[in-house]
Amino acid sequence: MRIIAGEMRSRTILAPKGSDTRPTLDRTRESLFNILAAECPESRVLDLYAGSGALALEALSRGAASAVLCDCSREAARVIRQNIEALHVGDRAWLLQMRDLQAVELLAREKATFDLVFLDPPYRISTVPACQALDRAGVLAEDALLVIEHAAQSVPEPGPAYALTDLRRYRDTMISFFRYRRQQDAKDLGISGQL
Repeated sequence: MRIIAGEMRSRTILAPKGSDTRPTLDRTRESLFNILAAECPESRVLDLYAGSGALALEALSRGAASAVLCDCSREAARVIRQNIEALHVGDRAWLLQMRDLQAVELLAREKATFDLVFLDPPYRISTVPACQALDRAGVLAEDALLVIEHAAQSVPEPGPAYALTDLRRYRDTMISFFRYRRQQDAKDLGISGQL
């Protein structure tokens, strides 16, 4: 695997061994980041099922300000740590070796906020609980973009706080893009006259 573009272009990165991690292919990652070109600069990134860390590291290479990479797998965490060190981004990348919802709770306590979130878990894991937890925790900036990679058979429905803005298919993989709205406008809630 390699970093596709940006300041770390062509640098190789490691991928965890075993079948638990399904790295996003270079060609798919290149197409994805062509779509995200305007989203990366100065963004605060969360990669909640980081695997190799390729998505967050690619975002850093393309100008993201910081990235939190989370994975509960010991092997994935070992590889992510090696990739962060090899690319010399330890001042902008933080690793959390814990489960998704634990990470969201910790980030909420730290009052972290994210503009760009990658959710690319094993296909058997639903991203809906994580999306709901991110909303409840208040860790998403207004208009944050969630990028969810999933099997092509179904599109996730993360809840009313998220609006599907784009959908791309790459063979048997689908990538859904959702914009986050922190809360409904007071007008939509029918309470505008009470504020």
